[in-house]
Amino acid sequence: MVGAKDLLSHFVSVIASLVFFWAIFQQYFPHHLRSHIEKYSQRIISLVYPYIQITFNETTGERFMRSEAYVAIENYLSSNSSKQAKRLKADMLKNNQSLSLSMDEHEEVADEYKRVKVWWAFGKNVSKQPTFSFNPVADEKRYYKLTFHKKNRDLIMDDYLSYVLKEGNAIKIRNRQRKLYTNNGAQWSHVVFEHPASFETLAMEPAKKREIIEDLITFSKGEEFYSRIGRAWKRGYLLYGPPGTGKSTMIAAMANLLNYDIYDLELTAVKDNTELRRLLIETSSKSIIVIEDIDCSRDLTGQRKKKQDKVEDNIGDDEDKKKAMSMLAREEQDASTSKVTLSGLLNFIDGLWSACGGERLIVFTTNHVDKLDPALIRRGRMDKHVELSYCAYESFKILAKNYLRIDSHHLFPTIQKLLNEIQMTPADVAENLMPKTASADATTSLQDLIAALQSVKQEAEQIEVGH
Repeated sequence: MVGAKDLLSHFVSVIASLVFFWAIFQQYFPHHLRSHIEKYSQRIISLVYPYIQITFNETTGERFMRSEAYVAIENYLSSNSSKQAKRLKADMLKNNQSLSLSMDEHEEVADEYKRVKVWWAFGKNVSKQPTFSFNPVADEKRYYKLTFHKKNRDLIMDDYLSYVLKEGNAIKIRNRQRKLYTNNGAQWSHVVFEHPASFETLAMEPAKKREIIEDLITFSKGEEFYSRIGRAWKRGYLLYGPPGTGKSTMIAAMANLLNYDIYDLELTAVKDNTELRRLLIETSSKSIIVIEDIDCSRDLTGQRKKKQDKVEDNIGDDEDKKKAMSMLAREEQDASTSKVTLSGLLNFIDGLWSACGGERLIVFTTNHVDKLDPALIRRGRMDKHVELSYCAYESFKILAKNYLRIDSHHLFPTIQKLLNEIQMTPADVAENLMPKTASADATTSLQDLIAALQSVKQEAEQIEVGH
């Protein structure tokens, strides 16, 4: 027993001596001498130490941007951390609805990949920056350190790290709060995207709905395909039809189906093509870039050229023609300060800059497809054209199920007959199905719809008689 105590006492004495000499070494040895000693000692240790270590710092580059690799590793380790680590950090996700757990300082967790074991440790280096404040600012440089046996170098370098980054990014996408962006000039701002629309509740013919869903899902899984055929991983959608036919609702349903962000681009707020290009570069992958009512931008529909031609044709005198052209230019400048051109927009859609980032949908909406320049909506730019028209009987049945929770009713045949005879948008049908009082039931709402349809029919008949 005495021997054990002596052994323990000797061990503690040795440790204390080592700590003392290390402190002396750090304090009094010149920096260049310490560097040489540490460099060669590390080489000696590496000869007998069989493990390799890789450090992933939180910040990288001259602008100290947060490393995407660090974020992916943090997301990947979140599940292992909650199971193995004893000290954890917690953060809120998804609008305060769930927790994200990660390792705290000096914690280590093990991971296994293809029967090879590795270890991940979290740490940070703290250095105090010189400052005139009474509270000096501590500069924390956090990092993750991966340790593995050197015999597994090829597996870790070639396969495991790629797997970790891919899984970490997938977890980030699942946990992220999806955002709805809008631009003010060349800057994006955002709010949390919480639109409840889905294809299940979208008033559209089931066959067309299935076609669109399959097209979207095929696109979202097409990274390898697009790479193989040499095309940027993007797809254009043109949604056209009268107002109130559900174009904006369909965009929300597309975003919810694919779990994408939405960038609602306001062209009239963009100063020129350079700003437009900058906005494109700042959009993220897994997103939908939307330009609504693109027909309202006259510089992109050929309206400016038509006005110029009209002035040139109707005014013969050169001096008068110059005055008229000058007035036209002032009118356009007053109407909009945007100098985005058709050429700039075409480059935005499918030029070289459109390939920066992948997995993006570009969606145009218009009430008047005939006004758009054919070059803007040709296949290859707007790959899929979707007409959203007036409410058909199949669409009505979806709305009745959404609003009234019924699949059939004795008034359905009457409504079907009226919908075949007159045109009413899904928005108008939905408004008539909306209960107006607390005591309203399905029959009351259907009768309101029938009355509205009959009123529209009578108005159409009176117009026809007048002609």
